[in-house]
Amino acid sequence: MSETISRAVQVNGRGIATAFKGRRRSWAEVAERIARLAAGLQAEGLKKGDRVAMYAVNSDRYFEYFFAVAWAGGVFVPINIRLAPPEVQYWLDDSGSRFLFVDDAFLKVVQGLAGKLASVEKVFYAGEAEVPTGMGSYEGLIEGASPAAAVETAPDEMTAIYYTGGTTGRSKGVMLSQRNLLLNALQTMACIGMTPEDNYLHAAPMFHMADGVGSFSCALFAARNTIIPLFDPKLFIETMQAEKVSHALIVPTMVNMVLNHPDLEGADLSSWRILMYGASPMPEALIAMALKKLPHVRMWQAYGQTEAAPVLTLMPPDYHTMEGPLSGKLRAAGRAVPGLQVAILDPEDRELPRGEVGQICGRGDNVMMGYWKMPEQTAETLSSGWLHTGDGGYMDEDGFVFVVDRVKDMIVSGGENVYSAEVENAVYQHQAVAECAVIGIPSDQWGEQVHAVVRCKEGQTVDEAGLIAHCKTLIAGYKCPRSVSFVTEPLPLSGAGKILKRELRASYWEGQGRQVN
Repeated sequence: MSETISRAVQVNGRGIATAFKGRRRSWAEVAERIARLAAGLQAEGLKKGDRVAMYAVNSDRYFEYFFAVAWAGGVFVPINIRLAPPEVQYWLDDSGSRFLFVDDAFLKVVQGLAGKLASVEKVFYAGEAEVPTGMGSYEGLIEGASPAAAVETAPDEMTAIYYTGGTTGRSKGVMLSQRNLLLNALQTMACIGMTPEDNYLHAAPMFHMADGVGSFSCALFAARNTIIPLFDPKLFIETMQAEKVSHALIVPTMVNMVLNHPDLEGADLSSWRILMYGASPMPEALIAMALKKLPHVRMWQAYGQTEAAPVLTLMPPDYHTMEGPLSGKLRAAGRAVPGLQVAILDPEDRELPRGEVGQICGRGDNVMMGYWKMPEQTAETLSSGWLHTGDGGYMDEDGFVFVVDRVKDMIVSGGENVYSAEVENAVYQHQAVAECAVIGIPSDQWGEQVHAVVRCKEGQTVDEAGLIAHCKTLIAGYKCPRSVSFVTEPLPLSGAGKILKRELRASYWEGQGRQVN
């Protein structure tokens, strides 16, 4: 990671590296700050392999954090800002993070966790106001240190832990190496293209691996990072115009909000060349609207998951068309990125003929090292040398992958992965619930929305609003059911005693053609 920053200084030292709320720093300045921040952390006792977490909205400091922790030989652990406090505590404790950076947005949450964190030794304030009593200072670490030499780290040593949801309700820490992260950025941008003259907008959350590929790509190609704290369609359009942004990655839900915002009409977005979207499929009607309203923007769909660091396949712009010889691929997720093999496998990990539905699997040097402290789940996910995505799909004769269903009980709502078992665990904690199943149902706004099917205990009741409010006390709001249906009969079971969720989904997905939206 350090060589990446050193090269950026060498080829574009005077060029802008980060632009955030009026602060602009060159690559030479950012490299100096990274080396000083690394030295400050080492002075606090950071040793090679120690985990350092960040719980904050997007900022220029977030970008520096990634590379400073790696420069010091540590492992960075980005925290999902949409988690409930108990989930934040679990991620910090499970990762064994020694240090934590926090900004103004989540200061109160961290202060509320004081005395409850098992491994965090010191919290550093990375906000804009006065440093709270009892905390260290992000800027203080930089100001009080001389630049440190980068710690020697092998390409296959762990550099990051990105947590993702767990099918058993337990979040899984995805261990990623320098090779995983930097190779996938190269694999992606080898197709899409990026130069030192380009300008990438961080509008998706920086804690997410999807935006991470942007951070690491900008460093590799010495391009500019323009950063907004959180996605807002008005701010997105204003920033794209004012900063003359060339590249942006946003999820389909965000694309829809931008395309339907009144400020889009009349905005000068002539600098915008590349729109990358992913995390969930883009409805064809939305693609058609984007092609009409942004005819000069080339669209790339990225399909993948955190375990692949994260991109597995890319759908090129030429196939985003409704007519002509290249039409007919709009429902595809694209083809394998260079240096990665993708195959459709049966339950015995045998490759299936083209057109037959099986599990989408991949293998290559961008695939994760494994799950943190979860050897059994690692062995299962990486069995036979393949990353098993948990997604069902098929491949056509041209090598395009089509996602048709999910093998695992995962719901993609607004670009976020929601695992039904985790939501069910929260629902079941309500005293009135006898039985429940959580499924994804179609949503024009979210792609899929979390829906709970509930049977109450005899003589007890709870209404939809009450059950949703109950869940919000236990898990992140985006994971909570957005709708609930109540039944009086037991839920349908398979011969093995498992709830038949396919039967529960059937009426909602009738006529949809596939079980994802």
